[in-house]
Amino acid sequence: MTAQDTGDTATTTLKRTPLYEEHLALGARLVPFSGWEMPVQYSSILEEHRAVRTHAGLFDVSHMGEFKVEGPDSQAFLQHLVPNDVARLADNQALYTQLCLPDGGTIDDLIIYRLADNHYMLVVNAGNIDKDFAWVEQQTKGFDVNLANQSDTTALLALQGPEALAILQPLTETDLASIRYYHFEPGMVDGINCIISRTGYTGEDGFELYCAPVDVAKLWRDLLAAGKERGLLPAGLGARDTLRLEAGYCLYGHELDETTNPLEAGLGWTVKLAKGDFIGHDALAKAKEEGLKRKLIGIEMVDRGVSRGGYVIYDNGQQIGALTSGAPSPTFNKNIGMGYVAIADAVPGKPVQIDIRGKHTAAQIVALPFYKRQR
Repeated sequence: MTAQDTGDTATTTLKRTPLYEEHLALGARLVPFSGWEMPVQYSSILEEHRAVRTHAGLFDVSHMGEFKVEGPDSQAFLQHLVPNDVARLADNQALYTQLCLPDGGTIDDLIIYRLADNHYMLVVNAGNIDKDFAWVEQQTKGFDVNLANQSDTTALLALQGPEALAILQPLTETDLASIRYYHFEPGMVDGINCIISRTGYTGEDGFELYCAPVDVAKLWRDLLAAGKERGLLPAGLGARDTLRLEAGYCLYGHELDETTNPLEAGLGWTVKLAKGDFIGHDALAKAKEEGLKRKLIGIEMVDRGVSRGGYVIYDNGQQIGALTSGAPSPTFNKNIGMGYVAIADAVPGKPVQIDIRGKHTAAQIVALPFYKRQR
């Protein structure tokens, strides 16, 4: 979810996940990422991306943050905290939402898991763990809840791709096919106590497995062995980024930040104004009533050139917006991107130009997402 670089330097001590030694053994190229030393690729971004689209990929996402919220006021507190409707969650169901400022800007995006009555887990972006925890803790005043940061005692793997279920099923007695999208089950996987969640960030079917850090190396190795004949590859942050870009998923620090509200980002479906008051409610209601001034759009390059986040979007010499993300698309063999333009310019098919190192290069606005899997 987040790819914002925290300005890591050689003098900064980078955090490492419990799988650091496994990444070294596999020859991964490690890079600084949101304060962590993480694998950007093992074989190649192209190969890993295509493995996820056609077979499966295994990602270490143990750098993500996990908070537990418990207590009699848990549901009421979360309803106040986020714009989506936590009250609609049943046990073993998950919800995508955001943490918003009073002005509607986005502190982070996250997933809320309802583990049981008055017992929830919040999964936040790695680069925002400290900021998010301080914000959430500040909002607990007046609510009878207990909040705990369990990021250091939780590891997370993402097994993604059309072969994910077939690879994972022999390792667990849990009926994976019965777990619906954005639902989960506690269960044993490879003899390890896990939360098995049918979620992901690639646009493919797949599962995310939460477990104790002490167990994750065994789970990682055994999953790679179990999936080898089905084309499973370890995959790094590079493929994770191109996969989510094709799927049109927002990345915190790029499509979402504290100056951007969820409505502008095409996430209006997560903003439930009718549920009652929540942090940012009035600002988001006003923005919706007055009409959005800008919108997140897709960009496809027409002429040769790779679009990147930060590049300016022009229309006949006039700046109309900027890209927030961009990369070559391995699935479509095209250069694509996402960015914000004024509402009047957010027209699919509209010719635009992207400033690539001083040259205005032809592109066009396209509808999001670029990729949608066949269900």
